[in-house]
Amino acid sequence: MDNYFELYQLPLRFHPDAATIKAKFYELSRLYHPDRFSQAPQEERDESLKMAALNNKAYKTLGNPDATMSYILKLHGLLEEEEKYSLAPAFLMEMMDLNELLSEYEAEPENDRYKTQVTGTLKSQLEQWEQEVLKLTDKFDAGEQNKELLLQIKDYYFRKKYLLRIQERIDRFAAR
Repeated sequence: MDNYFELYQLPLRFHPDAATIKAKFYELSRLYHPDRFSQAPQEERDESLKMAALNNKAYKTLGNPDATMSYILKLHGLLEEEEKYSLAPAFLMEMMDLNELLSEYEAEPENDRYKTQVTGTLKSQLEQWEQEVLKLTDKFDAGEQNKELLLQIKDYYFRKKYLLRIQERIDRFAAR
């Protein structure tokens, strides 16, 4: 797996410096832009395309906190594509309550009380998620880079994915 942090000469962090990411992206974009290699041998042209694509992926990943979280977990071998992850029963019970509330809102969309409850509960859950995960990622960024901490972060990663699926459901319903 390519290491975007090494490519950008950044320390492995959940919150990499945005200005440094942008500067490195532009620096590498100039260095590997395919137009600079139009007259070069095929091997060099291929390498410039490969590096330009890698630079684009790194920029897109490191510039997005959720993608960075996923990427770091994958770097440590703790996250697989299409992984089936079991969330804690207490969290799932809370989500079941939220889904029931959302179903009531869908059944009675004119009832503003349901909409207010659903959006308020989801907003509260996302804010709580943000506070909790920030504590964990700050520990990691401060040097506490151990597997146990990463496994806790992984759990929050999957919690947010669940919350975002509910948000998408609300958005799709509201768009009707």
